[in-house]
Amino acid sequence: MCCNTSNCSPGILHRKNEYPITFNLINYMKTIFTIWLLAGYLLSPGLFAQKGDIMDALLTAKGELYIQVKVHGKADVDAISRIISLDHVNGDYTLATAYINRQTFDQFRFLGYSYELLPNPYETFTGIEMWDLSEKVPADWDYYPTYEGYVSMMNGFAAQHSDICKVYSIGATNQSRELLMLKISDNVNDDEAEPEFLYTSSMHGDELTAYVLMLRLTDYLLTRYGTDPRITNMVDNMEIFINPLANPDGTYKGGNSTVASAIRGNAMYIDLNRNYPDPEDGPHPDGNPWQVETVAFMDFAEENHVVMAANFHGGAEVVNYPWDTWAKLHADDSWWIYVSREYADTVHINAVPGYFTDFQNGITNGYQWYSISGGRQDYSTYFTQSRESTIEITENKTPPAYLLPSYWDYNHRSFLNYMEQAMFGLHGLVTDSITGEPLPSRIFIFGHDTDSSEAYSHLPHGYYTRLLNEGSYNVTFSCPGYHSRVISGVQIQKRQKTELNVKLLSLTAIGNEDICEHTFRIIPNPNDGDFVLNISSKTNQTGLLEVISPIGKTILIHPVELKPGANDLAFHLKGLQNGIYLLRISLEGKYFTKKMWVK
Repeated sequence: MCCNTSNCSPGILHRKNEYPITFNLINYMKTIFTIWLLAGYLLSPGLFAQKGDIMDALLTAKGELYIQVKVHGKADVDAISRIISLDHVNGDYTLATAYINRQTFDQFRFLGYSYELLPNPYETFTGIEMWDLSEKVPADWDYYPTYEGYVSMMNGFAAQHSDICKVYSIGATNQSRELLMLKISDNVNDDEAEPEFLYTSSMHGDELTAYVLMLRLTDYLLTRYGTDPRITNMVDNMEIFINPLANPDGTYKGGNSTVASAIRGNAMYIDLNRNYPDPEDGPHPDGNPWQVETVAFMDFAEENHVVMAANFHGGAEVVNYPWDTWAKLHADDSWWIYVSREYADTVHINAVPGYFTDFQNGITNGYQWYSISGGRQDYSTYFTQSRESTIEITENKTPPAYLLPSYWDYNHRSFLNYMEQAMFGLHGLVTDSITGEPLPSRIFIFGHDTDSSEAYSHLPHGYYTRLLNEGSYNVTFSCPGYHSRVISGVQIQKRQKTELNVKLLSLTAIGNEDICEHTFRIIPNPNDGDFVLNISSKTNQTGLLEVISPIGKTILIHPVELKPGANDLAFHLKGLQNGIYLLRISLEGKYFTKKMWVK
């Protein structure tokens, strides 16, 4: 294991080409020889029909195969990634490895790419030591649990720490294994006005390093609560969800007592990380119905309001941040780079040289690596307004069990840093200005937010979280039936919380609005939709113009910039039904309204 015994000690991790190899060499060489012969036959000229028959037979027998594809640049990679489940791409985009099932192979083979059949990754797994339910849990966490051991451990966490931890199933798999979720919070049975955070791992069933690390993180949080100030602060001020194993059928493909036959897909050989609705490619980008695991996580997202998450994978060593599906950058790209850089840099401080240095020294924009459709990262970020990354934690998908403690040493500080980010940025409550009742509102930053990057406050508290990079922002709060409000110059600093509680005025309470300091008129009024608002101001101001229908629906929102003196603001309302509409200007927390007649 050590290249220099004077510099290495047991448990120290090296790059993947230095991993110790302790497995049955004869059996492995038999596998390689068989694959080599078969691959040579498949690639022989003039045997297209026979190749298809043989691959069909193998797919029928194994369900999932692993291939290497020759490509010619990123455009090729992005094209084939829309069809087959890419696993890894080399740095110069000439070779890619991928998983195929019968459906994806039938589509892929007609593209004409040259490919080679490889051993499935599980055929090279070594040092897979399992923890059995009847045994004492090893103190060093240097094992992979059996399925029964996993379930027992999860239930044990909740039983031993019932004041701050509970476990429940969010659904069952095709093979009746449970998708278990832990919740950790100081008031674990309550829905508090706190940011919700999620860690989930191993939606690819053969990528298992973080499976064990998430179990260990759970133990770490629970056993240090009340004595470690940092952990106590996190548990007291967050709602933490942890799902260590998102694809138990894939992980325990060989039976509940081993992970040595783990596969990427679920029991139906579907890649779960291509099975989600996609912002660009629609509800079923992979052509498959939503799998039971997919539906369970989408239901979880609907029932909760996770503001930040990460899902752990293997096969590389990098934080992969949105977007995966398209080239345009996320509205909070600078925040993503900062958070990803913090994770990777913290790893570098605590790990051996060379670990977690893929791409931009441990971070990458997903699309710049290669494009995928139907990934959970983009689903969560776009459709649920969460902020979810994909953290590829080890190049070796299922490393020898005795190396797991080293990976914990390298990553657990980064786990905590990443979790804490959910407590920073902009937080607060949105309520009715008169009754104090909580409101479900939209929090939007004009000139910044795009592609569903806004945030929302939710009942029963009206609580919201808006994660932002440091800077100054003009933030708009809006709710149907209420006057929107613009708060200008909101200051955000790194690793700090900015609290901003906002009260919104009901449209039925116009008489309470402040109408001093400004005079304005609408000309001509009435008319058929081409209006000019003439408004005077004493200073430079920014705000928001809104037009509200007779039933309280906002039909126009437009930013306003006023200069000292008279200002003329033109706006157009063609195509509206005749009637009385409300024009409202929001300026620095004050509201100014007039009625306007569309005729």
